[in-house]
Amino acid sequence: MNETSLAGQTVVIIGGSSGIGLATARQARSAGAELIITGRNKERLERAGNEVGALTTATVDLADPVAVDGFFTGLPARIDHVLVTGGGPTYSPIVDLDFDEALRVLDEHLLGALRIARACAARVRAGGSLTLITGTHARRPGVGLSIAAIAAAAVPVIAANIAVELAPMRANVIAAGFVDTALSARLLGDQFDRRRDELRATLPIHRVVGPDDVAAVAIQLMTNTAVTGATYDVDGGQQLIP
Repeated sequence: MNETSLAGQTVVIIGGSSGIGLATARQARSAGAELIITGRNKERLERAGNEVGALTTATVDLADPVAVDGFFTGLPARIDHVLVTGGGPTYSPIVDLDFDEALRVLDEHLLGALRIARACAARVRAGGSLTLITGTHARRPGVGLSIAAIAAAAVPVIAANIAVELAPMRANVIAAGFVDTALSARLLGDQFDRRRDELRATLPIHRVVGPDDVAAVAIQLMTNTAVTGATYDVDGGQQLIP
């Protein structure tokens, strides 16, 4: 078996119906994996499941702890890898912050990561993996980034603790910068095209990061059994520009 093969392995993708999750599902399927994917939108999830030939699909909201526990309870006794993409951060200046929304986002990203880790630890085989996706907002302060920065700073610490406490399951993080997805378009609204054009012109890679770029790192973290407790930035060099 070559080092990038997932043949005979089962990959669970939380948020696999679009964007980074769907790109990872496609690449995992190409590498031979069997897939279980979840999403919030039933129609989109059904389309994605049919496209990648998923073993099963499930509508799961990460903000619902009961639904998350029920989903993992219903999984096969042994799975190999879990990827959690999440629903994106919230952006707001501190003076305009909706604290209920902020608590919802932080609960989903931070306590949600711990809930998922606890729920899947008994099912992920030794040497299998849990990969969490966050952002790079903690690298540089900015107006409206406080909640996103808290999540981006905390998720790697959570993963490192998972890697120690729940070994031999491995736990890693992908910290993504701007990624050209429908989620980014929804979060940025009418600023999306301007931001994409700006990054295309200024990033060292001379293009914007796409979901396949992040998915390729996710597959690498699944197949490289020497990596745990690590955080990989996938931002096209966004942190290097003023």
